[in-house]
Amino acid sequence: MNKLLISLMTVVAIVASSGCTTFDAYTGEKKVSNTAKGAGIGAGIGAVAAYLANRDKSHADRQRAILNAAGVGAIAGGGVGYYMDTQEAKLRKQLRDSGVSVERNGDNINLVMPGNITFTSGSSNLMMDFQDVLDSVVLVVEEYKQTMIVVSGHTDSVGSNTLNQRLSDKRANSVANYLKDKGVLEARFEVVGFGEDHPIADNKTAEGRSLNRRVELSLLPITE
Repeated sequence: MNKLLISLMTVVAIVASSGCTTFDAYTGEKKVSNTAKGAGIGAGIGAVAAYLANRDKSHADRQRAILNAAGVGAIAGGGVGYYMDTQEAKLRKQLRDSGVSVERNGDNINLVMPGNITFTSGSSNLMMDFQDVLDSVVLVVEEYKQTMIVVSGHTDSVGSNTLNQRLSDKRANSVANYLKDKGVLEARFEVVGFGEDHPIADNKTAEGRSLNRRVELSLLPITE
């Protein structure tokens, strides 16, 4: 890899690590919607981190189990940034024009899948057209096996808490099960529904509710 490319990737990594950066799925350019600014892009990453920290099984034990099942070693400490940089670049290429946003938060990658392209209203059945998008995700995550995949479902605030929790669980599981059926190792997954608890936009507006109805795939590097 030439020095210019390495330098460019370093700049990208520095910009990304300064906060959670969202890029337009169609152009690859940095983009923050006005609706999302107030709530904070990448709220799902924070929710995932808190969820994993509160699990009974330690994070280290979970990582070792994934590596053993995958038959691979952990990413060496100094190589984490580069490993996630190259994975991010391939995801951006595969998902361009798909409607899926690729976010980078430090060494974590977050794929935000809006509800309007993944499910019909009130349903947890994947849209047929979106299966091709998930197939593109499979191509990349199967190449980069040293990551944990957390699939989280989120809803807007319309309807009861119980209904929203159930729907977010079902939608997260639908995405996870599709990826597993395509050969992604089951041990790599954590699947959780957050219901309406972690909005990234204002639920008082139609645009905000549309952003909040989503499934996120958080890719977390497994390190030494």
